[in-house]
Amino acid sequence: MKEVIVESLVGILVLLGALLSALSSFGLIRLPDVYLRSHAATKSTTLGILSILTGAFLYFMLLDGHTSARLLLGIIFVFITAPVAGHLIGRAAYRTGVPLWSKSVQDDLKAVVEQEEQSRERGRNG
Repeated sequence: MKEVIVESLVGILVLLGALLSALSSFGLIRLPDVYLRSHAATKSTTLGILSILTGAFLYFMLLDGHTSARLLLGIIFVFITAPVAGHLIGRAAYRTGVPLWSKSVQDDLKAVVEQEEQSRERGRNG
């Protein structure tokens, strides 16, 4: 009975991860600008990969009795690096002048970048 529950849980996690990854790929194709695409790539892909890796970890731990340090490291590595990479890509795109989508209504980074430029100018002139 335990095996059926564990296999069902693992199957649900892997299926959820595959669906989230597919959703992410549709977002990469359909969304209009680099910022929205970066959001789709980091959020849903990260959750998809974490779901699949968690399912694999649970399978090996609960059914085989083997705790995989590689899977744990993979989960931690993806959880930490993927959102940071997406954030840095978006910031680099903004700083190099990649335009926002024409229907974007808010630009939160504009005030921060202008303030940094003003402080740099004061530092050079002061």
